[in-house]
Amino acid sequence: MSTAIHRQVHALREGRDPTFIARMPSGWAVLGATQVLKGYCLLLPDPVVDHLNAFGGVARDAFLADAARLGDAVLAVTGAVRINYAIFGNLEPALHCHVIPRYADEPAEQRTAQPWSYDWSAAPRFDPVRDAPLIAALRQALEARR
Repeated sequence: MSTAIHRQVHALREGRDPTFIARMPSGWAVLGATQVLKGYCLLLPDPVVDHLNAFGGVARDAFLADAARLGDAVLAVTGAVRINYAIFGNLEPALHCHVIPRYADEPAEQRTAQPWSYDWSAAPRFDPVRDAPLIAALRQALEARR
């Protein structure tokens, strides 16, 4: 099966994905294509699997540890107050973890809502020039947590 996750991992392997942050033990850290909350990232496994339960123990542990490490880096770089983690796979049936920073200055009605309650279609799209400093800072923060 070829999903958007499979295609993005293929592009990452070939060095063709501008959202690339870092290669991690379990896969790839990338900046989200939509920055509804600044610093929104994803962790994509390599190799791609259907869902978390398709991984064996060591691979599963590595993926979850990498997600937490990416979350630590996002916290350090963005000043977020917490990180939301989400693994669904319903729309794109391949494992990927959303790493979503949450901020104290979000609108009151959004602060306790799940991040999909935002209007993602109105959010800023990834911009390689604007987002280059954020990617560099996240990469540096991940290196520091190695």
